[in-house]
Amino acid sequence: MKVVFITSEAVPYSKTGGLGDVTGVLPNALAKLGVEVTVFSPLYPSVRKFPLERLDHVLSVPIGRNRTEWGGVQRKGRFYFIEHDNFFGREGLYGNGHGDYKDNLPRFVFFMRGALEYLAHTGQKPDIIHVHDWQTGLVPLYLKTIYAGAFPKTKSVFTVHNLAYQGRFWKEELPLTGIGWNHFTFLDLEYYDQINFMKGGLVHADALTTVSPTYAHEIQHPVHGWGLDGILRDRSSRLRGILNGVDYDEWNPETDPHIAVKYSAKSMNGKAMCKAALQRRCGLPARPDVPVVAMVGRLAAQKGVDLFVHGADGILHNDVQVVVLGTGEKWLEDAVRATAWRYPGKFSAQIAFDNAFAHQIIAGSDLLLVPSKYEPCGLTQLYALRYGTIPVVRSTGGLVDTVQHGVTGFRFDDYTPPSMQWAMGEALGTYRNAAQWAKLQAAGMRRDYSWDASAREYLKLYESLSR
Repeated sequence: MKVVFITSEAVPYSKTGGLGDVTGVLPNALAKLGVEVTVFSPLYPSVRKFPLERLDHVLSVPIGRNRTEWGGVQRKGRFYFIEHDNFFGREGLYGNGHGDYKDNLPRFVFFMRGALEYLAHTGQKPDIIHVHDWQTGLVPLYLKTIYAGAFPKTKSVFTVHNLAYQGRFWKEELPLTGIGWNHFTFLDLEYYDQINFMKGGLVHADALTTVSPTYAHEIQHPVHGWGLDGILRDRSSRLRGILNGVDYDEWNPETDPHIAVKYSAKSMNGKAMCKAALQRRCGLPARPDVPVVAMVGRLAAQKGVDLFVHGADGILHNDVQVVVLGTGEKWLEDAVRATAWRYPGKFSAQIAFDNAFAHQIIAGSDLLLVPSKYEPCGLTQLYALRYGTIPVVRSTGGLVDTVQHGVTGFRFDDYTPPSMQWAMGEALGTYRNAAQWAKLQAAGMRRDYSWDASAREYLKLYESLSR
């Protein structure tokens, strides 16, 4: 089985979110099952920090009728990087502090076609090309049109990591893609008189996946369908939800180099020491009896940060400490800072991206709050479970699939402060019962969300398409 991933980001080389985690780790899990996997991604500045092998191949990619862009290919192991300094030699992957880059359409057309050109010119004929989110959404259509001759038997899989980001562009740019106007219809690429890359992937891929079973169900309905629920219902027989996994080589309290003291389910003493270290670092009173509640991740409306801010008073009137780590939308950063200012000695706001500190917070906290408005899968709650930190989550997407109320954590349904405060009250009440709390921690730490099970599900899907 030969599988090619084409993805706009992949850890450890590039990352803005869960997409990068999946495409960086899943190929390794598939390789353990005997799959021959290669990964194509853009050569961003962050990639140049790694030792790369420059391949003797010049990419020539037509962008429209009268324009050709030239690039190169560099490699590290199974990862191939499409090089074009004008397109990818920028600080942000998709945009900067002022918004998305205006030339994202030609940038990612070059990336998609560059990867396909390289495969075609080197004579490779993979069984499966697996693409991810809008940045690679035209690949399944390219395989049926421009590159049909080069890959006559190759099947495509398109994974939706977040349906809200769709890659919509002015229709006048369609000629730059090389795709004819016959595909600009409401049954194909057209979306309210714009081009929609995400829609292209949904319409043309041989199989569709998303990153949790519940999210696969949710996006077929208007509330979470972002205008594409009708297409997803039409193609529901081709849609599967396969839960994301966790890289336990990185997220494991028994081996984690970032935390103050290592610990395990059999010996939890180190967790108390991690808590004391976290309180010291955050300038909070070093009280072992007070529960520490954490939020770690993007400060964005999708993540429910506005809900947390509106309901924070109802949580902080309890004897608790709160630690928030993340960056994101400025108004939410400011709101979190303002809330911390009102609760000195109880609330520490760290407006930063710091991976090592994230490990320390997950290890040192008692509770992790994930009040997402929607959540395709979510990874922080999976990290928390392995570290004996009890998640309190909203019942949406992958949070439903991974947190069992009263068994491994707590869930609330309504996107309202009272509903969130109720769940937090349940959690804090259980915290006071040491035996019940230890039972919750043990149940969570026993859960196995490694990539092995997910990789087996993807392999079954690939094999079903290759028959």
